[in-house]
Parts: sequence; C-alpha cells; structure tokens
Amino acid sequence: MKKNILTTIILFLLIGIILTSCKNTHSNNKETNTTKDSITKITNMLERTKHSNIYEVNIRQYTPEGTFKAFEEKHLDRLQKMGVDILWLMPVQPIGKKERKGEMGSYYSVQDYIGVNPEFGTEQDFQDLVDAVHKRGMLLIIDWVANHSAWDNAWVTDHPDWYVQDSTGAIIAPVPDWTDVADLNYDNEDMRNEMIKSLQFWVETYDIDGFRCDVAGMVPTYFWNDARTELNKGRPIFMLAEANDEELMEMAFDMNYNWDSHHLMNDIAKGEKNAGNMRGYIETPPRHFNENTCRMVFTSNHDENSWNGTEFERMPDSYKTWAVFSFVIPGMPLIYSGQESELDRRLKFFDKDEIDWKDYPLGDFYTKLITLKKENEALWNGKFGGGIHFINTSNGEQTITFKRKKDDNTVLVEMNLSNKEATFNYMEKDVERTYTDYFTGEKTTRKPHEHYTLAPWEYKVLILDK
Repeated sequence: MKKNILTTIILFLLIGIILTSCKNTHSNNKETNTTKDSITKITNMLERTKHSNIYEVNIRQYTPEGTFKAFEEKHLDRLQKMGVDILWLMPVQPIGKKERKGEMGSYYSVQDYIGVNPEFGTEQDFQDLVDAVHKRGMLLIIDWVANHSAWDNAWVTDHPDWYVQDSTGAIIAPVPDWTDVADLNYDNEDMRNEMIKSLQFWVETYDIDGFRCDVAGMVPTYFWNDARTELNKGRPIFMLAEANDEELMEMAFDMNYNWDSHHLMNDIAKGEKNAGNMRGYIETPPRHFNENTCRMVFTSNHDENSWNGTEFERMPDSYKTWAVFSFVIPGMPLIYSGQESELDRRLKFFDKDEIDWKDYPLGDFYTKLITLKKENEALWNGKFGGGIHFINTSNGEQTITFKRKKDDNTVLVEMNLSNKEATFNYMEKDVERTYTDYFTGEKTTRKPHEHYTLAPWEYKVLILDK
C-alpha cells in the first residue's frame, strides 16, 4: 500500500513538473511576443495617438502582387519616411466565393473571421508585416466586419440561428443591394460571444493595435461596449467606428468618421455652400461628443474613391486646400492609398486594379502636412490640441480664418474657400502679430483693417513667432 502511495505521489509530481514546464514555455513565448517592441508597452492609446495621422491600405491594389510581403518590402519604409503613424488595412480575412461580386469579390464578405486571405499571403507573412510596422514605431489596425459575413462562412451552415431570417426561415442580406453577404443576428448571445472571441484572437495572436469597424452603427451599441470591455482586459487598443453615432463614442470607440465636414467640403467645392457654412458647422456641430473623442477628417477613402469619385472629380481645383484643411481643424487626418501619387481614377472594388504610383508627386506635400501637425501642439488630436477660435473678417462668405492655440504654440489659418479671388481684412485687434508662413518660411505680419488677398482656393498656415 505504501509503495503504491509513494508511486502515486511521484507520478503526480512528475505530471506537475511537466505541466509547469509547458506553462512556462508558453508564457515565455507570449512574453517574447508581447515585449518585442515598444508598441506593446503602451499604457494609454489616446496619449500615444495625440498627434497621429492614419493611412488606409488597400492591399489588393497596392502592388502588382497584391500581397502583405510586397507592401512591406516596397512601401513600408517610404510611408515611415512620410511620417505615417497608423496603418489601417482593409479586411485581411478570406473572401467568400458564394454570391461573389466581380472576379475577386468584396473585402467585406468575410468567409472566416480568424483566417488570413491566401491571396494576400500566409499567416506568417501577416505576422511579419505587423512586426515590421511595430519596429518602425507605427501602429497597425485591421478592418472588422461585424454586421454581416459571406454566404459560405461556416457559421451559415453550422449556426443558421446566428443570422437574421425572414418569415420563411431564409437568411437574408442586411441591405437589398448587398447580395454577397448575410445579415448577422445580434439577438443571439452565442454569436456575440464568438464575435468577441474572434476580435480577441487577432490582438492576442498577431499583436495588432486595434480595429476599424465597418458600418459600426448597424451593429448594436451594447455589443461594441461588451467587446471593448473584453478587449480592454488585454493591452490598450485603438478603435475607429465607421459611424457618426454619439453613443458609440461614450465607451466603445476612440475615433469616428467626420462625414459632416466631408460632405461640406464637397458642397463648397461645387459652389453649393460657402465658407460661412463651414464655420457655422464647426462652431455649432450637430453632434456632441465627450472630450476624448477624436474625429477622422478625410477627402477620400476606399468607399468615396470607388463609389463617389476621386477628389479630382469632387473637388478638382481645391483638393490640396481640403487636404490642408483636414490637417489643421480638430480631428485626425486620413490619407488613402494613392493620394500621395495623385490617384485620379476610381479603383475597382471587386477586381484587380493596381495603383499607378508614378513618382509620388504629392509625397512631399503630405510629408510636410504630417510634420506640421506633429510639430505644432495646437494642432494635436482631441483634448491634446488647442480649441478652434474663428476670427471675424470682412469677407466671411469666401474666406475662413481661425486660430488654434495650445500653451505657447499658436497657428493662424487663412483659406479662400471659393473659385474667385478673395480680399478681406481682419476685424479683431488680437490678430496683430508676426508669423512665419509654414509653407514658404517667410516672415509676415497681420494687422486689423489692412487688406489681404488670397487667390482662388489659396491657403496660408501661419505659425506665431515666439
């Protein structure tokens, strides 16, 4: 009996040693993965992104190969030199084949939530890209499609109750025109839990830095709140909502789309609205968000480019003016794939349509804008930047003039938001100062009641001399 007891004790001790060894091996591997760079040591993502910009990557169209590896090898260093800070990759998962649109299908028809699209490369290729981004001090977020999945996603056959069904029990599309995807049912708790596990998978497995969430407003806010609660149990992440909803910003997301300013840019470019309308919008916004909210400001993105036209179609003479505008008003500016090369055509959405990079004619322009934002605290994002104070002039319909100030940094912006020459004078004494023109380096003064002239769509960004 004693011999048997002794044998049992020894056996348990051996098992314990083996399990501890396995656990320690796993722990060490995880430690290596999570401390391989400074990005994983972030304790406050808002602080980390206080003067960030965001760049949307369309992997399919970015290179002839359309792969993670080609993007990393041919473009990552260039984007780092530009000063790009956050890379947003359109969905990286396998694309559904059933009911597919076009030859290659929509990125947003997800066949497997935890898989990597083989057209873009292997799982290791994706991990290599994440690591390469982190080594350059940048962040990487991926697009997340929570509202719907591909028709040949395994969930459709394994869990049909995870989808919205009509009166006959047939699964339906979320929108009539979105025939290539099936509508997920957020009344189903099991589906919600699995979706959250899938989100966690990408953070824990690949060490990504967050998500841009597609049509976030079509998914219940309570889901996003629950998802963020679970994700927050790991390291800090960054969440961008493709939405305008105020309630989404209370807990779940750090940044959302500023569609209002985007639509106003297009309307003013067409002559349908004027500078006074833009000032009125910024001074009296239709929505109110908490102080931690950052809004994404953009002149283009994958949807605008493919469906509504390039900036050269929508704002042909003023696209550079609006690009500058997106870097100087409160919010985080977005650059879409190809904008630095004057992408002047709509990229096909469901088929291969490679970007012509030319010699990056606007590369220096965007580099200078990124530097402008990073070097001037007044222009930083959210609560980290200065407020915006509009200055009254004699020509408020054509021109927009405002200051942003934070501590000892003041930036004065003058813009002619019309296709005609604009003359104006300041009607406030506080403007009387000496400035340096950011784009020319020249010293200049501004005084009340003196006349100043701006050419059509001309802009000036003036830094107050200290």
